[in-house]
Order: sequence, then C-alpha cells, then structure tokens
Amino acid sequence: MCACAYKKCSKNRHKVKILLRFEMLGGMVDVMKILMKIFAVLLLLTNCSSITVPSDFVYKEVETRNFTIATWQKITNPQGVYKIYIEGDGYAFNAHGKATQDPTPKGVLVRELAFGDNSPNVIYLSRPCQYVKSPICSKRHWTTARFAPEVINAEYEAIKQIAGDNPVILVGFSGGAQIAGLVATAKHGLDVKKIITIAGNLDHLAWTQYHNLPPLNESMNLESYQTQFAKLPQIHYVGSNDEVIPLVLVRKFVGNDDLIVEVNGASHNEGWESIYNQVWSEK
Repeated sequence: MCACAYKKCSKNRHKVKILLRFEMLGGMVDVMKILMKIFAVLLLLTNCSSITVPSDFVYKEVETRNFTIATWQKITNPQGVYKIYIEGDGYAFNAHGKATQDPTPKGVLVRELAFGDNSPNVIYLSRPCQYVKSPICSKRHWTTARFAPEVINAEYEAIKQIAGDNPVILVGFSGGAQIAGLVATAKHGLDVKKIITIAGNLDHLAWTQYHNLPPLNESMNLESYQTQFAKLPQIHYVGSNDEVIPLVLVRKFVGNDDLIVEVNGASHNEGWESIYNQVWSEK
C-alpha cells in the first residue's frame, strides 16, 4: 500500500490501543459504554483494507492540471500495450447515505485484478481525491461531480502521461467504467484497443432514475457519446446478483447481448473471481 494509506491504518491501530488502554484503567464501567467502545474499535479497523503489493509495482503520484492521481505502476515494455485498471467511486457515502470525508476505496477488487495481471504494462489508476487529497478536492468530486469535466480531464491527463501514444486497454469497475468510456470518447488522443467494464455504470442518469436518486447534475455522461462508444471493441461483465448495476441497465445502454457476460452469483463488490483469468487474458 502507499505510504499515506499505510500511515492511516497505523494511526487507527494507535487509536485502538488508546481505547483499549483506557478501558483497562477505568475498572468497572457501564456495559453499554464498553459495547460502544468495541463498536468504535471495529469501525477504526474496518478502515484498513490490506492487500499485498507485488514487488514489481511502484507507487507513483501523477500530477495533472487540477488533481494529483495516485497510481501503482508496472512497466516492463514501455513501447507496448498499457492495461489500465480504473478504480470505482470508492467510499463515497457511508451507511447512512451521507457523503464521506475521504473517498479512498475500502474494497480491493480493482487492486487485486491489477496486481494479479501478468501483462507487461499494468497500471492501477485511482480516482481524484482517493489516497491523496489535492487542494481542489471537495465532496462534490466524489458525489454530484464525480464525472465532472475536470475529473475526466485529470484521468485522461494521467493516462496520457503514463502511456503516451501507445495503445491502451481500459478496465473500469463501477463508476470507473464511466471514466473509461469518457476518456475514450469525449477526449481525443488515446489509442484505445479495448474497453472492459465490470459492474459498469455506463449511463448514470438512467442509473439515478432507476434507483430514484438525485441526478449527478455536475457530471458528464457517457450516454452523450453513445454512438462513438459503440464503435470501440468492448466487453461488459455484469453480476447476476448486482442490485447496484443490474443487467437491465447495462443491456439498455450496450444494446448487444453478445458484448455482455452475466457472471453467476456476483454482486456489485463480490463474487468476481471467476472472471479474473478472462480479464487477465486480454492483452
């Protein structure tokens, strides 16, 4: 993990030690207070999502016009194809539906896919304000403006800095699929060999309407570039148990069942292991 993420986990463990030491010194205390302390400890620990970073990946922060983008990079053939895994929306909202202070993802799905890929050039690309905060960062950048022009520009600039004019395969999870589509269509300059989406939010207006949520009114939407997107080689993986991005939404946008693979038993964040080898085989 990057230094900032590791530091965050260490800080949480230190808080846990303080809480536990406080209980030991306090003697007999109210049972309810103890339970509340235990709950707080569990919340602190759940902020630490551990995953082993392979030795051939290097953590690098890519500076773009407005944001610093956190990446892990493995580049062994600089003139070859670059396979770029784009993170989802991360921890944007808490269990009560409130916007969080830090959208850094707790799940490890995208990092697992990237770190397990033996392709020569593999990039894990985070989203703006994940792992590292830029001065411009505000909650709108992981809520209503999560696909705003400045966000799309930053992701495009980061990819362009890393891959240059070399061909790229874009793998987008959840909201990362929207990013992949927009950098490939709304922006010009990437040589996109293929787009792969996993539980992809391809039309966020249709998605908010489906779930009766407020629209992401500060965001660009891939639906505006659907004609250009349809011309790109693509494959879309959809979980049979995904209640966040159901099959009906992906099918409506893509319009071609031959480009859709329904993954039996997969929900939005879990159950995707059966497709890892398929995704890794895309070169």
